[in-house]
Amino acid sequence: MEDGVLKEGFLVKRGHIVHNWKVRWFILRQNTLLYYKLEGGRKVTPPKGRIVLDGCTITCPCLEYENRPLLIKLKTRTSTEYFLEACSREERDAWAFEITGAIHAGQPGKVQQLHILKNSFKLPPHISLHCIVDKMHNSSSGIRSSPNMEQGSTYKKTFIGSSMVDWLISNSFAANRLEAVTLASVLMEENFLRPVGARSMGAIRSGDLAEQFLDDSTALYTFAESYKKKISPKEEISLSTMELSGTVVKQGYLAKQGHKRKNWKVRRFVLRKEPAFLHYYDPSKEENRPVGGFSLRGSLVSALEDNGVPTGVKGNVQGNLFKVITKDDIHYYIQASSKAERAEWIEAIKKLT
Repeated sequence: MEDGVLKEGFLVKRGHIVHNWKVRWFILRQNTLLYYKLEGGRKVTPPKGRIVLDGCTITCPCLEYENRPLLIKLKTRTSTEYFLEACSREERDAWAFEITGAIHAGQPGKVQQLHILKNSFKLPPHISLHCIVDKMHNSSSGIRSSPNMEQGSTYKKTFIGSSMVDWLISNSFAANRLEAVTLASVLMEENFLRPVGARSMGAIRSGDLAEQFLDDSTALYTFAESYKKKISPKEEISLSTMELSGTVVKQGYLAKQGHKRKNWKVRRFVLRKEPAFLHYYDPSKEENRPVGGFSLRGSLVSALEDNGVPTGVKGNVQGNLFKVITKDDIHYYIQASSKAERAEWIEAIKKLT
């Protein structure tokens, strides 16, 4: 990273005039967050825009968009709002942490407060567990239950552990993830919530209260009274459900060359194992369905030379490229945003081929 850069990478940004979502390359410096348009895998200078962080407030998690659970919201001193979406919870929290640090860099007291907040937890006296549960059931501001799959079975009316944690924080019932996990464990002990499926059931057996509820996107929970399980007969499971039932090993934004027009687009890639698949999603679209993907069995992955444009690659795209050839001999050209990131992806894919 260049001097003075605290963090950089892809985020999906909501447009100002038209509320569409576009991938931009963000660079965080001590007092500004810059964002760039990308063309052919390179950032177009000058930056498309800049967010002045002085006097900015940050909201994370931000749950204003149902279909985009991984948002950070920034509100500038002049009340302009920015919505930025990360590719994973870890990435979102890492950005939020760095941005918060940059906003309060001039006030060490503020940063200290943040750390204190992180380490204390008491349920506010005016809030009872019943009050939380009532709000959870509220049809407009509560937690949304939906069918979820785990290991080939579909469970109706469930929600994932990490979305429960996000919800508790965004409704100010907890100040951070650790508090929210503790609170969710208490709700479970009092029989307001129930674990569903192997992953969350397994955690119950662990001794420590803070570890019984999983802040995890593969652990399922339901409200204690509405629990119904539907086992889907094996033949009902469509291929795509099967493909998507594996454990997520890695996810992130990468640029990919199109097959027909050979233009480069940023996609959110999700690598799963058992079964081993690499899927990619269009971050500008609302629905959480892959726009493409392939099985990794029998595929080959390799880094491409950094000097000059490799064969098969169109345009002046150089650096941090790698190629996956599927067993049906389809070639995918992908660009990471750094050498280290490319190495991580190649390593992770190789393990599953």
